[in-house]
Amino acid sequence: MTTRQLRLIAALAGASGVAIGAFGAHGLPGYLGEIPELAKRLEQFETGTRYHMYHAVALLALNCFPTEWPATAKLPARLTFAAIAWLTGIGVFSGCLYALVLTGQAWLGAVVPIGGVAFIAGWISLGLPGGGLRKTGA
Repeated sequence: MTTRQLRLIAALAGASGVAIGAFGAHGLPGYLGEIPELAKRLEQFETGTRYHMYHAVALLALNCFPTEWPATAKLPARLTFAAIAWLTGIGVFSGCLYALVLTGQAWLGAVVPIGGVAFIAGWISLGLPGGGLRKTGA
């Protein structure tokens, strides 16, 4: 993954997070109607949107590490792993919460923690020794 690709991915993640959040705030209550657990489902949707946006910003921040590299340079493996883990987290954690709220399929709640583990793995990967965050060579 290059820094240019990562910026594009971060921009798409952020834009989709804002769009989904706007739907959740303005369209979702009307879509769900008067279901008994409306408040709980709106809270779940907001949680998905919040974590989606946290990690869109984190993806963008990964571009701060290799500032001396050109936009087409490949990212160190550690940063690529973090980016992929966070994208997986957005898809699984936030995506399953969105789907749970929209469909009412309770089994999706059992999948959500897998996305949480992906978020955690991405963060841990940045702190492990040998992070590969420095430019190699001179």
